[in-house]
Amino acid sequence: MRFRKIITAAASVVLAAFMLSACDDNKTAAGDSAAPMANNGELNGNITVWHSFTQGPRLEVIQAAANEFMQQHPQVKIKIETFSWNDFYTKWTTGLASGNVPDMSTALPNQVVEMINVGALQPVNDLIDTIGRDKFSAAAINEGTLENHNYSIPLYSHAQVMWIRKDLLEQNNLQVPQTWDELYQTAKALTKDGVYGLSVPMGTNDFIATRFLNFYVKSGGGSLLTPDLKVDLTSPLAQDGIKYWVKMYQETSPKDSINYNVLQQATLYYQGRTAFDFNSGFQIGGVQANSPQLLGEIDAYPIPKINADDPDYGIETSNIPLVVWKNSKYPEISKAFIETLYQKDRYIQFLSSVPVGMLPAISGISDDPAYKENPMIKQFAHAEKVIESAVQTGTAIGYEHGPTIQGGLLTNQHIIEAMFQEIVTHGTDPMTAAQKAEKQLNDLFETVTAQ
Repeated sequence: MRFRKIITAAASVVLAAFMLSACDDNKTAAGDSAAPMANNGELNGNITVWHSFTQGPRLEVIQAAANEFMQQHPQVKIKIETFSWNDFYTKWTTGLASGNVPDMSTALPNQVVEMINVGALQPVNDLIDTIGRDKFSAAAINEGTLENHNYSIPLYSHAQVMWIRKDLLEQNNLQVPQTWDELYQTAKALTKDGVYGLSVPMGTNDFIATRFLNFYVKSGGGSLLTPDLKVDLTSPLAQDGIKYWVKMYQETSPKDSINYNVLQQATLYYQGRTAFDFNSGFQIGGVQANSPQLLGEIDAYPIPKINADDPDYGIETSNIPLVVWKNSKYPEISKAFIETLYQKDRYIQFLSSVPVGMLPAISGISDDPAYKENPMIKQFAHAEKVIESAVQTGTAIGYEHGPTIQGGLLTNQHIIEAMFQEIVTHGTDPMTAAQKAEKQLNDLFETVTAQ
């Protein structure tokens, strides 16, 4: 329970408030068999849903699903609130103090472990079994599992891959890079005429610099965490990665990217101002909305390796889940609503709201004609294949040794981003800056995990 002392400003207040709420007999605890019923046996109650589907199409699908659910269950009210992923993290960590948390929400995999650690969630084993446990990837389910209790249910999957501009490569007689050195040389050659080869984001309000460093380290068969769950930023592999991204920032990136978050980073690619970027299939929708004339010029390829013939170690996979909060008075309403999201027609409609960006988290969908015949999925069949392959081999950042609190803190504290900024802004030696960041994170881990 000490974890929350690290993640909120009013830590002691949060801890006390949550412990009181967990003991409140008026709250529905995990294991309750049913939500309150009206006299006619119908579901009855109000729930609040938080999600981070800020893009219009998928937001609209969720709202339409809620509207239909309320029509079918007229004594249920569903209030939907939308937050960016960064705002959501702040919202739930601070909301525990006042009990201002939803009945159900989306989450990022690294956040789920933190939520479990503070006792904020209730199990959804029964929901997974109702939908069909064998339909889900065991790896995706295990990301939210502790002591045989499943605390999250995967809604969709995606993975980080390298996005290219085919036209720029062709115009300059360049090949798709397979190694990090080839990416450097190619990105440097394409940094001209108002286009940057590759933007390197280091903003301390996001975890994208951590993500980029993880790309390099994972490609070499390493991890940002040691097997005993200590941060490793000072090994030769990690140091090579830090120096590589500093060099790329200095030679192929806009200088403003020192403060970029994920949206600012992606927008450059959407607008045709970068030749390369790393992202999931969400890049397609972004380019379509911002620069539709470039839609035929983009494609996805595997993330580079240190040497072209190195093994494929897998990079970063995200299985985006839904969770039901322990403080919910009506968990069965949340579970009943979630179940409707997996009904085949609606689920395909949801996935198709961001085609290729959201891959099915359950079997039996990718081969369905209604899914396969989506024009965007047909157009980007190669990109989808690359992403599907990456999904199978990667893990969430820091999850090489299983889901851990340390993996969540690695991405959510932005200490690695501050390390990069210190190197770039103050000229601090990479080893010196890494030793400082490594100590900060390891001290934090020790505090969090102390009994």
